[in-house]
Amino acid sequence: MTEKENISKTLEYYNKNAGSFTEGTQDVDFAMMQDSFLEYIPRGGHILDFGCGSGRDARYFKDKGFRVDAVDGSEEMVRVAAAHSGLPVRLMLFQDLDAEEEYDGIWACSSILHLDRTELAEVMQKIRAALRPGGILYTSFKYGDFSGERNGRYFTDMTEESFGRLLKDTGGFEIIRLWITSDVRPGRDSEKWLNVLLRKTE
Repeated sequence: MTEKENISKTLEYYNKNAGSFTEGTQDVDFAMMQDSFLEYIPRGGHILDFGCGSGRDARYFKDKGFRVDAVDGSEEMVRVAAAHSGLPVRLMLFQDLDAEEEYDGIWACSSILHLDRTELAEVMQKIRAALRPGGILYTSFKYGDFSGERNGRYFTDMTEESFGRLLKDTGGFEIIRLWITSDVRPGRDSEKWLNVLLRKTE
């Protein structure tokens, strides 16, 4: 499948399954991860929730007093996220990010993992451009070496080594922390995730 077909199929999945996806993720306690990110963001700072899904995290950041922009590529997820978060949510593909030094932090939780490796490098450069000097990125990937369609969506999994190669291709970031966790959703603790906190360096 082409990149365009991968994107289309993934967005179709979220448009068709927005309700069940929201039920499975919206009420998960993710505070430990959210607070790990917020620890590096100035009080009241500007955050982009990049691929906001149900709006769970955007709402958390808003309730903590941060200024939040939220975007998603799925029309149905945008509708759900706006209702849940109380924020205006924009319909936008990752590839269309064109902000310049606008954000103190970008939260890309389980989102840019739907891009293939070529697109990932390009979008990481767009993320870097959108961050202010010293800005923070949190992102996460399913742990492993798989790339391709899984459960109706395209995924690029990552290990420490493959993420290191992506970072080398992207440039301009330093790793604050890189760690592996189990999936927090009930019954899925055997699934592992690679979590990364990065700081823009140039």
